[in-house]
Amino acid sequence: MRTVHVVLPGGVDDPAAPSGGNVYDRRVCDSLAASGWTVHEHPVPGAWPTPGPADLTRLAGQLAALPDDAVVLLDGLVAVAAPDVLAACTPRLRPVVLAHMLFGDDDDPGLRPGEARVLRAAAAVVTTSRWCRERAIEAYALPPARVHAAPPGVDPAPLASGSPAGNRLLCVAALAPHKGQHLLLDALDTLTGLPWSCTFVGSPDRDPAYAAQLRAHPVADRITFAGVRTGEGLAAAYGVADLLVLPSRGESYGMVVTEALARGIPVLACDVQGLPEALGTAPDGSVPGLLVAPDSPALGDALRRWLTEPDLRDRLRDAARARRAHLTGWTRTAEEVGAVLSRVAQPGPVAR
Repeated sequence: MRTVHVVLPGGVDDPAAPSGGNVYDRRVCDSLAASGWTVHEHPVPGAWPTPGPADLTRLAGQLAALPDDAVVLLDGLVAVAAPDVLAACTPRLRPVVLAHMLFGDDDDPGLRPGEARVLRAAAAVVTTSRWCRERAIEAYALPPARVHAAPPGVDPAPLASGSPAGNRLLCVAALAPHKGQHLLLDALDTLTGLPWSCTFVGSPDRDPAYAAQLRAHPVADRITFAGVRTGEGLAAAYGVADLLVLPSRGESYGMVVTEALARGIPVLACDVQGLPEALGTAPDGSVPGLLVAPDSPALGDALRRWLTEPDLRDRLRDAARARRAHLTGWTRTAEEVGAVLSRVAQPGPVAR
């Protein structure tokens, strides 16, 4: 019998706080169960990745209650912040860390020593992009054979209608400085005389001060701040968009990119980390969007080209629709994660 225990952040199913990591966890758990795995979920409430003592005690209790030799898939948001807890509990377990990102890189360098201990002690590491795999190997001197990429899947979706002028812009990301919405607003402010509309879909609660700063921007009166949208509401936002703009200054992958491509929507994104991987190419090698430096002038120049060059819009739309036909679903992602779990579950000593 294939059995896995999955340690998840406590808010993984909170509809008010959607994130790519939460969606990935939920879809992988459900797809593993659908493919025949027995999946035991262990949500751990806490302020991850900056837990308090009570959070760590709760996690230690959850791990201590697991049977010897259990295969345990740990969300990296929880794991990297608890190296001492994992060191005490995992010698008798078979831990696999799911690294959505590397927290010790830029997000919080203080997490780097703990992240190094956790990843080096794991029986295997699963990353959500090939870029993140290579970066983890490089940053923490991990054996390449123990680090595996399982990029997110995407659900099929109807084609977005698209408008001839291409001036309906969409940005899907929590309102937070590292997502770069201020760069986008500055770029939009340079488009004097050009018609455009832009919708920001994302929670304002991650950083309320930053959200207030965005609302005070000179062009904020032309922005629709739609807040959190999921399900049909999010699908409706994509359905009327001409261009997804993701000004994020760092993404291990960028699931909203493939969500847009699944609808044939081109993407304007920053050329950083895993975003080029998510954007990919059509079968003929054409890129279904524009990748630019993470700064306002580059974003502004690209937006101006998109809005004023009909031939460019047509080429990018054709490439996006061609790329759409070759996106993979969550079943593939779960198969890749399941293959790692199966190898870790093999009888015998666990290589660490």
